[in-house]
Amino acid sequence: MFYSSLSVFTVILQAFLDSRATLASATLFAVGSVAWYTHLYGSLPFIGEVHANSPAEEGLHPPEYPWSHSGWLDSFDHASIRRGYQVYREVCAACHSLDRIAWRNLVGVSHTVDEVKTMAEEVEYEDGPNDQGEMFQRPGKLSDYMPPPYPNEEAARASNGGALPPDLSLIVKARHGGPNYIFALLTGYRDPPAGFEIREGMNYNPYFPGNAISMARVLFDGLVEYDDGTPATTSQMAKDVVTFLNWAAEPEHDERKKAGLKAVILFSALTAISLYVKRFKWSLIKSRKISACYLLHFLEVHL
Repeated sequence: MFYSSLSVFTVILQAFLDSRATLASATLFAVGSVAWYTHLYGSLPFIGEVHANSPAEEGLHPPEYPWSHSGWLDSFDHASIRRGYQVYREVCAACHSLDRIAWRNLVGVSHTVDEVKTMAEEVEYEDGPNDQGEMFQRPGKLSDYMPPPYPNEEAARASNGGALPPDLSLIVKARHGGPNYIFALLTGYRDPPAGFEIREGMNYNPYFPGNAISMARVLFDGLVEYDDGTPATTSQMAKDVVTFLNWAAEPEHDERKKAGLKAVILFSALTAISLYVKRFKWSLIKSRKISACYLLHFLEVHL
């Protein structure tokens, strides 16, 4: 009678565990299927479209570009970062700040120490007070952050018709679509289509929310002269400055991928060791069987 009750309890327990595991698996499969379908098609059957909580979705969706650093083990193109900084300095820095990047961040990434020191010393920074309690101007140092184009937000708006140029330190991370959106925006200026009314001072760009942006087109063929002789086409300059801004948003990008590769190698080795121990060291213990007589004796002693 005891063995029969124990067997029934074991069967019920196993069925319960199996049913819960099956339910959990089915739930995960259903949720994953819905998420993947929404990712591919942007909408659910009989429900309608699902939008991300971002105003960038109101504009034309940017295409996917094959960025050289997008792979799991790919690093930034540092020559492109150097060219991109040149585009930022000669074109973008007139209106946009880069508050989170210091001169020292460029060392070993796109420029040498001497090059960065020379660039920093070309900028005058207010410091002080001195012994007389007065502020003074001094040449920039590696520890200084890149200077903003305007002294305050009001001056920036006054110089741009009321529009505030955003800081570009994290712009790649702050916009839906990331580098694809920034590249498409810089190269997407067009004449407005027939019937599309645009206010004075605005420019038509299908990738910007509302299709009208206050920033005029800034990149034109031959606008800068690269030190390495790369042709300065509009798309090339856009690609380089987007790569630079992507690095500015993720200065740890290359080191993070190196650390990730080391972690994958380490955990793979630990997994292999664990499988070996499980297969050969625990095989004797796992293959043991408890006989009915031993179980009965154990229950008689302890119950």
